[in-house]
Amino acid sequence: MAGQSSAVASRTGNNPFLRSVAALSTFAGWCSAAMIVMAVGITCQMIFVRFVLNQSTVWQTEAVIYLAIGSTLIGLPYVQRLRGHVNVDLIPLLLPPKARYYMCISTLSLSIAMVAVMLFYGYEHWHLTYERNWKSDTVWGVRLWIPYLALPVGFALFLLQLIADLVAVILKIDKPFGLEDV
Repeated sequence: MAGQSSAVASRTGNNPFLRSVAALSTFAGWCSAAMIVMAVGITCQMIFVRFVLNQSTVWQTEAVIYLAIGSTLIGLPYVQRLRGHVNVDLIPLLLPPKARYYMCISTLSLSIAMVAVMLFYGYEHWHLTYERNWKSDTVWGVRLWIPYLALPVGFALFLLQLIADLVAVILKIDKPFGLEDV
């Protein structure tokens, strides 16, 4: 059973809210993938500048780090939509359908609460860097509110996807944990 799951991407039915959130999550996934491609391209350029042209680099390392972190945060809702986050479905598989339903509602509700807290503090941190115009202590001196914007945006989209997952389960559009009744 390890490595295989019967779960599929979250279902939206004809619900306009669920379809909108799914589209937003998919767009976030594409943005995340683009950020990874940009990070790889910048890394290749950095290697060329350092080892072929024998010059120093100024902004490349910092940009790659910010893109990788931003990609992770912006990609959260897409991974949630595809049910790609690490999970252990042994307990839900052993539970009867009604208990599985209540466990799913509880798990999603707790996840929503935790991500809402992360969103609050992520926004607070981003706003502080914006308000005080903090810059990185590097030669490039990037304004930190720009890369830190990934915190509130990523967690807001993740929260929206979790809420959509909860709504889909409550409205019986999707199965708890994406598992079919056995």
